[in-house]
Amino acid sequence: MSRVINPDSAGKTRNRLTRSIILAIRHLMQQPEPNQEARDLAAFIALALLEIHDTVDVSVQAWEKRGYWVKADRFRMDWEWTGQVGRQLRDALLQENWSEIPALAAKIVQHWGNITIPERHRLGTPWVGAWKTLKESA
Repeated sequence: MSRVINPDSAGKTRNRLTRSIILAIRHLMQQPEPNQEARDLAAFIALALLEIHDTVDVSVQAWEKRGYWVKADRFRMDWEWTGQVGRQLRDALLQENWSEIPALAAKIVQHWGNITIPERHRLGTPWVGAWKTLKESA
């Protein structure tokens, strides 16, 4: 029997989600007021950050098996902020606290401001329906 190879690894998932988050932040900052699209965008950002946080442990398992504890801990510390900001953003959204959302978006851009997304990207609009998903998961 041959081994099964997963083409969608945790690293590729993190890369796709980080690019989608930056794209969503750009669209969110263009919204003049909190509307349905702004809710979808902010909810997607929160859910994606939490999903990124979940992929970190999957990535460090291989390093821990080989005894690279320092490398695994450094990687965890580098990505720990995603869980914190994701929870803060989720809580701000559920409480309709729109004054806190731009500050949280600025924290995200501070970490990922150097990511460039081409004009003709294939990311689509993954945030459509994210508000409903966030409300159902809360």
